[in-house]
Amino acid sequence: MLMHIEVTDTFGGEANYAWVRRKTVECLEQHIMSNRAAVRIAKKEMGWTGERCTTQALGDMIEVRLNCAHIVMFITFGE
Repeated sequence: MLMHIEVTDTFGGEANYAWVRRKTVECLEQHIMSNRAAVRIAKKEMGWTGERCTTQALGDMIEVRLNCAHIVMFITFGE
């Protein structure tokens, strides 16, 4: 299974896409891995380890907002 990670800036609380960083990581199947484990992997891959974040599961997507900046990360799973 592939984990797709997308990081971008926000404007007015919404994703702005003035810039974007994308990364794809091979991982366990989504139903085997918890959301917390997925967020930890994504934060490590994007250099956010140790940063405080707010996480929200939105169905097939996980949204992670960095508390100290106007940046959002979207985590999705696919082939």
